[in-house]
Amino acid sequence: MSTLPPGAPADFYCADSLQPDQSIGLLIKRVMQSMLQQIDRRLHEHDLTHAQWLPLYRLSKGECDTMAALARESSLDPGAMTRALDRLEAKGLLRRERSQQDRRVIKLVLTDAGHAAAQLVPPVLAHVLNGHLAGFTEAEWLQLIHLLQRLLANGQAMHDAEKDAA
Repeated sequence: MSTLPPGAPADFYCADSLQPDQSIGLLIKRVMQSMLQQIDRRLHEHDLTHAQWLPLYRLSKGECDTMAALARESSLDPGAMTRALDRLEAKGLLRRERSQQDRRVIKLVLTDAGHAAAQLVPPVLAHVLNGHLAGFTEAEWLQLIHLLQRLLANGQAMHDAEKDAA
């Protein structure tokens, strides 16, 4: 196994020998699908789907407060996010309020029922994440987090380089 200088492109994969069971992209996607299926199954009893619990959770954490920010942070198209927010509003879990600072902006505000529903999410997330990490040591868990953060940073660097070259 060769050691590459920091920032140098890796050469672990070859086009003619790619194996699905060794593809980090496919493996990450499958892990994410498994997690989301488990989370959705547990939140189904509370009448919450992924498209609904994710915005509730993000709003409760104060990460976003507009449809555009939620769509961007959740990697959903604005139309899909609008439909999810319409369902949450119909369920009485959130309301839309016009911003006092900029009347063009519509802020999303959780209702009391929305706050209560959002509180159901963290225990489910923790349970599912811990279930997927069964058998991992704390050091392995921390290393996995570090490695995934490096993958994200490398992807962002590729994106930035492509944007700069354009």
